[in-house]
Amino acid sequence: MDAQADVAVQFQKLMDDQRISSVYQPIVSLRDGQVMGYEALTRGPVDSPFHSPLGLFQYAEQQGELYRLEQLAREKAIQGSILEHKEQLLFINISSHVLEDPGFIPGKTLDILEKYGLSPSNVVFEITERSSIEDFSLAKKILAHYRTQGYRIAIDDAGAGYSSLQAIAELQPDFIKIDRSLIEDIHKNKVKAYILETFVTFAQKMNIALIAEGIEQIEELAKLTQMGVHYAQGYLLGKPAISPARLQDTHRMIIWQYRNVQGSNMTWHIGGLKTPVGVFHTQTMISEIADYFKKSQEAVGVVIVDDERPVGLMMRDRLFQHLAGQYAYSLYWNRTIDSVMDATPLIVDEQVAVEQVSLLATSRAIHHLYDLVIITSNGKMAGAASIRTILESITNVRMESARVANPLTGLPGNLQINRELSKRINEKEPFHVIYADLDYFKWFNDRFGFQKGDQLIQYTADVMQQSVAFYGTPYDFVGHVGGDDFIAISTTVSPKLLCQEIINRFESGVSHFYEGEEWEHVVDRSGVQVKSEGVTLSLSLVMCNSESPIALEHISQTAAQLKKQAKAHQGSIYYFQALGST
Repeated sequence: MDAQADVAVQFQKLMDDQRISSVYQPIVSLRDGQVMGYEALTRGPVDSPFHSPLGLFQYAEQQGELYRLEQLAREKAIQGSILEHKEQLLFINISSHVLEDPGFIPGKTLDILEKYGLSPSNVVFEITERSSIEDFSLAKKILAHYRTQGYRIAIDDAGAGYSSLQAIAELQPDFIKIDRSLIEDIHKNKVKAYILETFVTFAQKMNIALIAEGIEQIEELAKLTQMGVHYAQGYLLGKPAISPARLQDTHRMIIWQYRNVQGSNMTWHIGGLKTPVGVFHTQTMISEIADYFKKSQEAVGVVIVDDERPVGLMMRDRLFQHLAGQYAYSLYWNRTIDSVMDATPLIVDEQVAVEQVSLLATSRAIHHLYDLVIITSNGKMAGAASIRTILESITNVRMESARVANPLTGLPGNLQINRELSKRINEKEPFHVIYADLDYFKWFNDRFGFQKGDQLIQYTADVMQQSVAFYGTPYDFVGHVGGDDFIAISTTVSPKLLCQEIINRFESGVSHFYEGEEWEHVVDRSGVQVKSEGVTLSLSLVMCNSESPIALEHISQTAAQLKKQAKAHQGSIYYFQALGST
């Protein structure tokens, strides 16, 4: 038997014995650092030439077996699914050729899902770019069939070629996966960043979620979070595996810190937007709820509960659609509401961040996009919020943030800094304030120009954020006082370690701004020559330990005194002082 025939035999045996398996790579939310879902990736037997998915699927396509292989791969992906709760999503790859295969049978996947206890709302079909779509009208027809059942659609490899952009325009997916070629070193490449900014703006307007692929560097993760990308996937966050992923605390901290900055420190909760809503028990007659809607014209929906816990949602328009048929009244009028309610509504705790709820809500299937969001308190019914209310509140906060944020770094400005300090003081819990000031910045600006000066300011902002992300806590705050002055407010248990990290990070990169030049002296603001190798960083650490209120003026005065001591010292350094009882 020649080699080619042997390969053919191995492939047929692989298919007949179903010797493929799935591994799962996590997709992580850049809003809260939680795993939102997994992409199922097919693997062939380790002891065969088909272990690599690329070789396996290419051979199947050559042999006219692609549809059969993908059908088997979908079943294996669903069978081995590691989803941990019903909100998580399973991304399953489908090549565009399969959509045009005459043997394609819509509905087959639904049977497999039911067999393994999943629903279409858990599944995202990811259209891969193994080949471009030739018949968009057929593809749209098939995908529309899936969407009506509750499935969602993703377009893979966006940014890697024209065909993927055409697929986005024609198919209007729920998710766009940004190709690794656009993500790699995006923190260093302004052109890539500008292209991705366009994707972010487009996605916001179209209610599409972006997933950045191939994240391998911490700096890429920080940049993508700061830019407002929704989700990320890559070896940095988790390699393909057969068990649920656990994100490293360091990576979660980076997401928290940069999410807070990008979102103008928007950490307010959905509970603040809840309003009363009609509540009925699962055994309430449909006729009673129909009467309620007729009497309460302003009510768009009602929540269905069982023992004070929400278990379903009934929207006004959907109920009357049920009752609109010729025999609908006789079929439904005397049945209980649990027979027609939406049993999988979006239910969130009142402490969940508004932006996270917005992302969950706008990622729903199109026919559920404007459904009420149910809000609970300790698992019990608390209220509801409309999509309009949620989006309007986010827009208002972003407009306010843009108005007062520093235009160079995008960090919160003085108004937000004062609010944050006042809030920490009123909470009567220990916290630490770090003021950062660049030494000899005027000399640097005069020598290298304002553009380089702006870059050094932005670098310092990044140093502050990255350091807080590593050694701070999720609700820590970084602000830009103005010029070359910054502030961090933290509840870390190691404030001195945080200060040293800021200095180490600053010192490790500042020399790159000198363009290879060397000198022995710099000039201070008074025009006096000072022996120094360049720009240094002075930090004031004020540790506020008192359980009784500390005056904001006291913090400022203490920081100013410490800053004076630090600036009298050559090189980057921090001085500290504790206020109140320890």
